[in-house]
Amino acid sequence: MILSSVKGNNDVAIASEKFYFSVTDKSIAQQPDNLQGHTVTLHYKQKKYAAFWRGNSEYIVDSVKKE
Repeated sequence: MILSSVKGNNDVAIASEKFYFSVTDKSIAQQPDNLQGHTVTLHYKQKKYAAFWRGNSEYIVDSVKKE
């Protein structure tokens, strides 16, 4: 997911960074795709390390909310 930290004129992102995360629930995994182009809030839990049964990231998203 691309995080927009600074926006310029017409809500165009000037500065951004990538946020890598994993999702363990298939219904939650589809929500970010369905909400492309919208502002969303992700709730996640951070683990100490990535594990193959949880995906490739230490950040595990457990809910997605459209703003």
